Amino acid sequence: MPIEIVEKEHIGYLNIVNATEDHGTELKSKLEEAQRLGNEFKSKAIITFNTTIGPKKVDTTVWSVTEKFIQLKNNIHIPIKSLIDIDF
Repeated sequence: MPIEIVEKEHIGYLNIVNATEDHGTELKSKLEEAQRLGNEFKSKAIITFNTTIGPKKVDTTVWSVTEKFIQLKNNIHIPIKSLIDIDF
């Protein structure tokens, strides 16, 4: 079953939960690359994250990456522990 794509503006309405496996370490370089692409080239990344109703995807620009969150436009944050994958 394909993973539903959501608009970044709707992320605040979702209950985001930790992914079944912690992918934070393996996604670290992808997160840094997504941030660089977003800041320097305004390129978007497809971010897959986990919610209480299953995985969701968002196609958006990553503005910044902290130790615990990625920040998107409009002060939207997704916990790194909820991330499943990042694609460019």
